[in-house]
Amino acid sequence: MQKIGYEKSELRRFVMQLLSDKIKKLENFIDFTIEASRDIKKTPKYDSIREEAQEEIYQLQKQLAGFYDMQKSMAKVVNSESEKVRLGALVITNKARFYISISLGEFFYDGDRFYAISEESPLAQKMLGLTVGSEFTLNKIHQKIVEII
Repeated sequence: MQKIGYEKSELRRFVMQLLSDKIKKLENFIDFTIEASRDIKKTPKYDSIREEAQEEIYQLQKQLAGFYDMQKSMAKVVNSESEKVRLGALVITNKARFYISISLGEFFYDGDRFYAISEESPLAQKMLGLTVGSEFTLNKIHQKIVEII
């Protein structure tokens, strides 16, 4: 089930590319929404439609700012080896694979499921400082750390 020996620098590059792709897609969607809001014809519902479009653009820009913050945070993620769980660690448990980096969620890499979680997340907080063989429980789910890369 669990592949051992992932290349962490490749995983980091992959996560950075996922984030860049999300940013590009969101930027394109914002541009599309702005253009669409300009094309709205004067109708009885003109003001309410335009207001909804502006609210959508505002929400998308907030989301985009969050992705830019994630990019900055990824600059702090190091690839060095560690015996303990810390920022930049790839933690493989008996249940899942966690990349302690940014809060990007689930993704697939090299045919396997991973979870990119921030070091502020409750799960990462439970794991920080633990070593291979350590066990922890969160939300009634018991896990054992099999490997730290």
